[in-house]
Amino acid sequence: MQKAAAGQLGLGVNLMGAANSSGGVMGTMIDAQSIVVASAATRWVNHEGDILRYVFFHSIALACLVGLFVTMQAYVWPFTLMVVH
Repeated sequence: MQKAAAGQLGLGVNLMGAANSSGGVMGTMIDAQSIVVASAATRWVNHEGDILRYVFFHSIALACLVGLFVTMQAYVWPFTLMVVH
């Protein structure tokens, strides 16, 4: 599906696949299961909301940076050379 969508939009198939994988990995930062595991590992039980609050803004900042970098790799000349076609 990603390959078809990227092809119809005229974007690099490899770049869109990599962007989707990066987004999936970034999503685990605010995933409920990951937060529960982090609270159990740090013995900070019943503070899952606090952990989410600390991690949430970092995940937004990281998503913006990755989105900016992927956009630059798709459209800005020196960065387009980084994408394998």
